[in-house]
Amino acid sequence: MSNLDTQDTNVPGTIFISTALGSHGPRVKWYPDRAGRSLPCLIVSIEADPKIREDFVQSPASRAAAPKVIAWVRLNYAALLNFWTHGASWNRREVSTFLDGLRKLP
Repeated sequence: MSNLDTQDTNVPGTIFISTALGSHGPRVKWYPDRAGRSLPCLIVSIEADPKIREDFVQSPASRAAAPKVIAWVRLNYAALLNFWTHGASWNRREVSTFLDGLRKLP
């Protein structure tokens, strides 16, 4: 798992990415500032046509960030899904290569 900030994505805030956790489908979480387990977040599915699953932030910031998070997931869909599915077994170098290969929004 990793927390990606604006420098990594060109999306304001923090995007939390992980391998499969729990029984829900592939997803990323967006936080307006730093990520945190008990903090409200925006949840976006990892799929070819990403969708907002939940908006626990419900603020102007989350509404403004939502289309950017969706665009970023769409841009990195294949890599994010591969990480979600297989990343739990990757070593540090494989994770670093994955993170370095993620593309930023223009």
